[in-house]
Parts: sequence; C-alpha cells; structure tokens
Amino acid sequence: MLKRLQQKWNVKPAQLVLIICTFAIGGSLTGYAGRKILNLFDLNQDWLWILLYVILITILWPLSVILVSIPLGQFRFFNRYIHKLGSRVGIGKKPKNIQK
Repeated sequence: MLKRLQQKWNVKPAQLVLIICTFAIGGSLTGYAGRKILNLFDLNQDWLWILLYVILITILWPLSVILVSIPLGQFRFFNRYIHKLGSRVGIGKKPKNIQK
C-alpha cells in the first residue's frame, strides 16, 4: 500500500513518511480543535453538536494540514493536494500540473 502511494504521488520514501505524519498530526489537531471550539458553546452532545462538529472539522482540516505541512517541509505537496481536492468537489479552479 505504501509503495502504491509513493508511486501515485511520485515521492521518495522519506517524503512519504513526512506526508503521512502531516496527515496524522493535521487530522488529530483538527479533531482536538473542533472539540475545544464546540465546548466553548453551551451545547449538549446531541445531533446538533455532531452536525456542527462535522461542518467545523470540514472547514478546519485543510487549514490544519497546511499549517502542519509548513514545519515538515511539505507545503508544496499539500497546497496542490488541497487545491486538487477542492476542484473535485467544485470549489475553486483545477490546479495546473497535477497528475491523476
């Protein structure tokens, strides 16, 4: 599986490790920040809390991943990745020089 990702993204093994770490740290940071933000409001953890949490983490995830990618040296990769993801869901323009 890791070999396949390495070939798909056309990266070296060391860069693949940094990319996976960025995904892991960014995702964890997103979940942590989302819970902290929602706990600032006086909401019970029912369907409204869950709905707001899903919306909030959908907004926070790209920001978290970009912030984490900067110190790990993977900003260029994640900038292109997020733009490509956005173009697939109809947000923004399709980025240049992105392989399928």
